[in-house]
Amino acid sequence: AVLCGQLCVGWSNDYLDRERDRSAGRTDRPIAVGAVRARSVGVASLLAGAASVPLSYRSGRRAGTVHLTAIAAALAYNAGLKSTVWSVVPYSAAFGSVPAFVALGGPAGRPPGAAATVAAALMGAGAHFVNTLPDLDADAATGVHGLPQRMGRKAATVTGVALLGASVAVVATTGGQPLGPLGRITTPLTATAAGSVAGVLAATVCGRERLAWTLSLATAAATVGVYLVRGDPASTRG
Repeated sequence: AVLCGQLCVGWSNDYLDRERDRSAGRTDRPIAVGAVRARSVGVASLLAGAASVPLSYRSGRRAGTVHLTAIAAALAYNAGLKSTVWSVVPYSAAFGSVPAFVALGGPAGRPPGAAATVAAALMGAGAHFVNTLPDLDADAATGVHGLPQRMGRKAATVTGVALLGASVAVVATTGGQPLGPLGRITTPLTATAAGSVAGVLAATVCGRERLAWTLSLATAAATVGVYLVRGDPASTRG
């Protein structure tokens, strides 16, 4: 379900942005360089989206609805929200829904703790700001004026780093019963996540925006690790 959703969103983005990518000289986009036909990518996106519906509902009605709503939010971003002041909303909504999709589709079938949802939404918002940094100039040239573009490079960088840091802080300061011996690695994992956030800032200051994006992914991975070893408060209530 997640794979098909990601393929649908990613391919639709390439299809809809094909002219912008050509104008910006994006050599990393297959449509823009003529490596694949736009129609083929568009059809593939539709097929992946169609497949994600029954696959999502294999996790149950509530979980499936949450996942499809997240996909819809991402598609809305691709379709035009990316160029508005509300560009961060789809990222927050899609990332914030991930814990609910997993928890509602699990054996217990109940929502995750509020901290997990808040942390995921903050992580998504931070990822949005960091992800736009390498393409700010190209976006300005092709008419994409989302919230980070309107704020400018410095403010977008500070905002993105702050949101990532807030996500780490939420996870690090909440949790249930640590998972046995795994609880011992909570501190190293938290330090890794915090270090990754600092690395995002350092990489951006040094003009290494692509590295900053890679480090934001590392931050997300480490934060998920912290969440898993600390336990969810919702899963430990009597």
